[in-house]
Amino acid sequence: MSNEPGGPTAAQPDQSDAVDPEPSDRTAATDPDLGEHSDAADPRAGDDVDTSRPAPAPATTVLALLATGWLAAMLWSTREAISSATAGVTAVSLSAFALPGVISAALVAGAAVGLAAGEPVARRTERVTLRFAVAIGAGLLVGLLAALAIDLTYAGDVTTRTIAGTTAAAAVIGGALAGARDGAVVGAVAAAALGTLVFVVAFSVARDPLFNLFGAGDSQQSLVDAASWVSRTESLLAGLVAGGLAFGYLTWARRRAVRDGGAAGPRWPAYLVAGAGPGLLLLLTEVIIRIGGRSLIDLAAALSEADAVAQTSLGTSRVDNAIWVLFVGALTAVVSFGRTLGAPADDEA
Repeated sequence: MSNEPGGPTAAQPDQSDAVDPEPSDRTAATDPDLGEHSDAADPRAGDDVDTSRPAPAPATTVLALLATGWLAAMLWSTREAISSATAGVTAVSLSAFALPGVISAALVAGAAVGLAAGEPVARRTERVTLRFAVAIGAGLLVGLLAALAIDLTYAGDVTTRTIAGTTAAAAVIGGALAGARDGAVVGAVAAAALGTLVFVVAFSVARDPLFNLFGAGDSQQSLVDAASWVSRTESLLAGLVAGGLAFGYLTWARRRAVRDGGAAGPRWPAYLVAGAGPGLLLLLTEVIIRIGGRSLIDLAAALSEADAVAQTSLGTSRVDNAIWVLFVGALTAVVSFGRTLGAPADDEA
């Protein structure tokens, strides 16, 4: 039969030449909206991660509560020490000795509370100025409450006013630091610094046994040498604690960022900064003490020649300790992060 049009033997179009589009291509062609956002629906896709947006800081409220509680504990212990001053140990000298602990606690509390207040703002808007203002406001609130507590519970003298003013300033500075763009790094620094401060206080239990271990005897030189070794041991261990806590916090933040798929996880520079952060905060504490608390330090040093030597020695020791914590913490955090990286793939022949 002839191949008439419409006949049973009419030539049919060659089906093999027509390429059937893939389902994904057909969907994208027929539904532009679905095709545009199909990749974003899968959080594991690489293109949906916003590399310009830093990872959010986890557990900011818990961190703020812990840091505030530590500040309250430092204020209470300082008050008890000052009120128990007896003959030969003046309240001025005790206040000068306790000032670094209060200032460092206020600095960390201001940063932690500022971070807890600023993180919700960062999730809702990209306005950095608004987040910075909220963080400073939170730090200011912490400073004002701490200063009010000092004025109401401490003896009303020049020593009290110095402690109150310096504590408030430290909390505001901490809040300003919390206004940084990378909340996870700020949270890691605050958590690591808080853990370091707690460790230093707990380490006081081991100081006397370590003095004997390092050969402290009846001579003045043996006491000086033993004290130097105890200080170095404390600084080294504090740096390890700081670096370990910073690494742990940032690793937690990175895993949450990967799981949520909305932000890029922290990279090695973040671990370097977070590990060095507690040491930097300790150095900043020393700067605040020497500026805001200078009158109290000078007043304590003027009591006697021994007090002057003690204040100078303590200031030098605090700076050395901060430098140790800075470098050991940074090295610990970076090395710990490097150990989590897989070995590079071998090049194919």
